[in-house]
Amino acid sequence: MKRQSIMIAVVAIIFLTLGGFVGLKRLAPQKPADAVVAKLFTETLPDANGQPQALAQWQGKPLLINFWATWCGPCVKEMPELSALQTELAPKGIQFIGIGIDSASSIQEFSAKHKISYPLYVAGMSGTELSSRLGNQAGGLPFTVLISADGQIRKTYLGALKMTELRTDLAAI
Repeated sequence: MKRQSIMIAVVAIIFLTLGGFVGLKRLAPQKPADAVVAKLFTETLPDANGQPQALAQWQGKPLLINFWATWCGPCVKEMPELSALQTELAPKGIQFIGIGIDSASSIQEFSAKHKISYPLYVAGMSGTELSSRLGNQAGGLPFTVLISADGQIRKTYLGALKMTELRTDLAAI
């Protein structure tokens, strides 16, 4: 009887551990195939002023894509630092863009109020699908993708950015 209880406990611990691992693995940002990046560059999104912009204009450059929303506190909080970093790194050819999972009017109002040094695009709720294709399986914001000049996803970040880590990763590409 005691031996049977121990065996049941051991089996339960094994299944709990496996379940936790699989759950974390499923929610972790996944590195998508190169075809996903190629598809990204076929997209056209309106900018904060409503003008359609082809994302292909950024192809061939190191690119940092930040998915954000005006209602997302951590997103808005990190934007001034990202803006300053874009200004600093622009001479090195590194480009940042923001893709808003929000309404056009909210993004336009935000853009007018806050001077962000990189382009902001309006994706609305379809931006969640785009971020998912780029590895955001959890669907959280902010979600950031670092793409090298050769179109390879180098890293994804779910949640607020750690700027020292981001600087290190940007220096590596």
